[in-house]
Amino acid sequence: MEPIQFINRNLALKKFELKDAPKGKQVTFSIKFVKKNGDLVFIPRAIAAGLRFNIRDNCMRGVLPVDADNNASGQVTPVHIDGIIEWNAKKSNCNGRYPIQ
Repeated sequence: MEPIQFINRNLALKKFELKDAPKGKQVTFSIKFVKKNGDLVFIPRAIAAGLRFNIRDNCMRGVLPVDADNNASGQVTPVHIDGIIEWNAKKSNCNGRYPIQ
């Protein structure tokens, strides 16, 4: 059994800010997070997206689910940075603000 891998929240956020790979393709990732109401959400393939408010002041990031061809398969979901549990199958080592229900 492999040991559990962890990632620092600030490193995950730096990787989140990378929008394009060197060859021009969008960077995809998987993410598991807790919503404000306590729902656990897993998006197996997503890209970073913008939100309609100041994301820095609100500590939020936008996530857009995509299919295998990088076509949008849902709508932009706001994610609070304290609610991130996993990033690319690596556990976040910060204690989240929102408990899982």
